[in-house]
Amino acid sequence: MRSSTPPSGPSRAENSTKACSYRRNSFSTRSSAVTALLYDGSMAEGGIRLGYDAYSLRAWRWKALEHLEYSAKLKLDTIQFSGLGDYESLDPAHLEKVKQKAKELDITIDAGTGCICPTSTAWNPKNGDPVKYLSQALRVAKAVGSTSVRCFLGSSADRLTPGGIQRHIEATVKVFRGCRSLALDLGVKIAIENHSGDMQAWETKMLIEEAGADYVGACLDAGNPIWAIEDPIVAMEVLGPLTLTTHVRDTAIYEHPRGAAAQWTAMGDGSVDFKKFVELHRKLCPNASMQLEIITGRPPRVIPYLEDDFWKAFPKARASEFARFVELVKRGKPFSGSMIIADVPGAKPPEYVEALKAQQRVDLERSLEYCKKTLGAGLHWKG
Repeated sequence: MRSSTPPSGPSRAENSTKACSYRRNSFSTRSSAVTALLYDGSMAEGGIRLGYDAYSLRAWRWKALEHLEYSAKLKLDTIQFSGLGDYESLDPAHLEKVKQKAKELDITIDAGTGCICPTSTAWNPKNGDPVKYLSQALRVAKAVGSTSVRCFLGSSADRLTPGGIQRHIEATVKVFRGCRSLALDLGVKIAIENHSGDMQAWETKMLIEEAGADYVGACLDAGNPIWAIEDPIVAMEVLGPLTLTTHVRDTAIYEHPRGAAAQWTAMGDGSVDFKKFVELHRKLCPNASMQLEIITGRPPRVIPYLEDDFWKAFPKARASEFARFVELVKRGKPFSGSMIIADVPGAKPPEYVEALKAQQRVDLERSLEYCKKTLGAGLHWKG
């Protein structure tokens, strides 16, 4: 059942740190003090804009205006609508309403869409021409005041198709080039996500540079590198300078007889060194929003890198980067907290659905608190 009233947010933290500068025209400020910090050219620790991807609350079935109200209650700085279905309508009047509401609440919007690679196993032929599909997303992004549009190539399954991941990278570059003029005219950059094990960070970087970094950057996902046998810290080191927006979540990863097993968790419940991750975020991509995409409720997944067949998907993996992944695995441990495992395919009892819905909100809110109090991220909650 859809709720039109956002739940109340968590308690406010008391500690504060200075805010950093970021894009001049991204949003209007709440006070002259914040304005001074934004425009004086300084870059102080703790100045990352904090928000979440609407997918974090997918069971709530909210649309853009509801997410904006909820974000304001939590004193967040930004929100990501990573799919066109996050809007009540794509009618220009509604998109203008979303834009004005975000401006009123002092919240920036990062926009997005889904798979745009026509050769990927994830591509939906019903979307028609991929250039037109991505062009629509670019126009929607412009209409709601976003400077980027997130999209993705595919999934790990693409690595084992004829031609490997390189064929899909080439197809994606072709789509991007078909949208280059529009993207530059609109002033909206394409943010390609390292999605669900489709590409390692160096491959994502290669795609961006081949297409053109003048209009393409990264949506850096901190959860997906695990499926590509990559430490999220490596992903940040490689993609940070090209990052426009992010998806951030923690992962519990640990040794398994077949290699490793991993499970996504709330922030602070997993194995990733997020203090190091945020330190690099501040240094490499301070203007990129820190958008939490919390995905809990799924069972652990095995990464069988001790088996020969696994490596057919990664013929060009870099040994030094894999070694760092193994280090992460060896120092990690299974998640031992409370979690409802119900975010799986198939019919579920209504009670499970409601429990999963509650868990999504709880895990998002406590993850945001962790980012505020432990990592010092966010601006508005400090004011």
